[in-house]
Amino acid sequence: MHPRPQLARPAWTDLCGPWRFATDPDDIGVRSGWTCGEGPYDRDITVPFPPESKLSGIHEATTVPVVWYCRDLDLARPAAGRRTVLHLGAVDYRARVWVNGVSVGSHEGGHTPFACDLTDALTDDGPQRVVVRAEDPVDDPAQPRGKQDWRPEPHAIWYHRTTGIWQPVWLEEVDDCHVERLDWTTDVADGTVEALVRVTAPHAAASVRIVIALDGEVLAESTVAIRGPETRVTLTLAATAHAQDSGHLTWSPDRPTLLDADVEVLGRGGDALDHVDSYVGLRSVGFADGRFLLNGLPLFLRLALHQGYWPESHLTAPSPDALRREVELAKEMGLNGVRIHQKAEDPRFLYWCDKIGLLVWGEMPSAYTFSTTAVERVVAEWTEIVRRDRSHPCVVTWVPLNESWGVAQIAVREQQQHYATALYHLTKALDPTRPVISNDGWEHTESDIWGVHDYASSGDRLTDRYAPPADLDRMLRDRRPGRRRVLLGDPVRRGQPIVLTEFGGLSYVPGSGQNWFGYATVEGPEEFEERLDGLIGAVLDNPELGGFCYTQLTDTEQERNGLVTEAREPKIPLERIRAMVQRPAAAVPSEEIDANRRSARRAASTDED
Repeated sequence: MHPRPQLARPAWTDLCGPWRFATDPDDIGVRSGWTCGEGPYDRDITVPFPPESKLSGIHEATTVPVVWYCRDLDLARPAAGRRTVLHLGAVDYRARVWVNGVSVGSHEGGHTPFACDLTDALTDDGPQRVVVRAEDPVDDPAQPRGKQDWRPEPHAIWYHRTTGIWQPVWLEEVDDCHVERLDWTTDVADGTVEALVRVTAPHAAASVRIVIALDGEVLAESTVAIRGPETRVTLTLAATAHAQDSGHLTWSPDRPTLLDADVEVLGRGGDALDHVDSYVGLRSVGFADGRFLLNGLPLFLRLALHQGYWPESHLTAPSPDALRREVELAKEMGLNGVRIHQKAEDPRFLYWCDKIGLLVWGEMPSAYTFSTTAVERVVAEWTEIVRRDRSHPCVVTWVPLNESWGVAQIAVREQQQHYATALYHLTKALDPTRPVISNDGWEHTESDIWGVHDYASSGDRLTDRYAPPADLDRMLRDRRPGRRRVLLGDPVRRGQPIVLTEFGGLSYVPGSGQNWFGYATVEGPEEFEERLDGLIGAVLDNPELGGFCYTQLTDTEQERNGLVTEAREPKIPLERIRAMVQRPAAAVPSEEIDANRRSARRAASTDED
């Protein structure tokens, strides 16, 4: 499938597979001419698997800060008016690209895509030599790294590093004037779909035409003149005018309807300069009365923490099919979503969440120090992540910080509090349509969902902590799960849901003598099932909670607290997990609803006066 499913062209060239590879421990490659492909490229690596992984063919847990890739392409210079563009899904952490010794681009940020126009560096006929340099220092805590370990071997809850290219690489030939970026926003209440289309060389184009369809039936179409780099197109879906007869058009985990979208850039003579295939999901998300809302209706969140890590390929999925299977596995467990943890996941994973129906919380990989450099890097990369993923209907919540990683003194340092709050507002500015959590787990400054991490070892302990409203309020402000206050200052209650966004973490490890990490250990499948049932039941029975995120979906390296093993083998039958997860949740907290209704009545009375 196309590496970028929401902006896909039928003609593209997959560059995954064998590349020549070299390490550069002394960082001499640039001055020694490796940029022309004449360096010690004495080994082959299979792209996009990182060199630390088995599937790469290198399989070395190295701390070498610089690595190089080289590949010759049988490629000719495109015709006049055409461009050849190289796309790299993600290179960790800092990348530079040369073609035939000519620098064609660079990028900083280990989890986000970038593209390089190769055209002016190409010779009239092939072969064309492409070289990529990746710099990934191990000793820079200001670099956003997520759960990649800074030690030579993984420890505690951190995993092997992912250096260099780790998402797909591909080529496209396009017109001088082509779609560079495409963003979708929907409004369920108004029945509208809005596209923001960014084109290159806008002076060469006359208009952009968009057609929205479902199963071949055209629902809306519009042609809008292009007057600058970005063109906004709003389409009204006439089929939504009858509110009682339009539910089949909305997206949800139970009915993940996707609308097909054709986007065409037209030249001044009416000729098609570019055509891309896309899709959009019509849905809204929000919160009120202590509940998460999907399409205006309360939805109890039943999530699992998703590390997106495989034993033979690390952060890279072993195959495109593995991405689909991960989504299917979560659905078979009865989950309605995942919280992607410390990673910006492959867009193809998000496509399958869109297609199959699985909610996603998107999260920023953390840096591990607070400094001006760390702030600049996180803000830049987080902006790219939000812009890349905001069109996916499955993505329903943003998490820029986790557990005060990178802001260790946030409880006492106003500067770090301002940073967390600024990230909240930055995210809302980039995407006002989704809830945002400033700092998931504890020490919230400003958040739309109060996420709490609590690894109580039994359901009874969770019940004691979270059941009575008065005790719950005291816990949020005073009791400090994880030895941290959940709320900093005096946040305004706006109907935010309280969600256990990490809990459980039961480790069931068959056999003995393994190096493993967990929050509580069970001895066998019977105890695992009993304790899991108690923990999930305690959350579902509590009317004050709006959902949960169980830690975690799969075992990951030494962190053996998954619902399935790292080989994706169930520890107990999936149907038993599904029965636990799918139990009905308790009613919405009545006191908060009553308070909101009283407030509404008072406001109405004031308006009448």
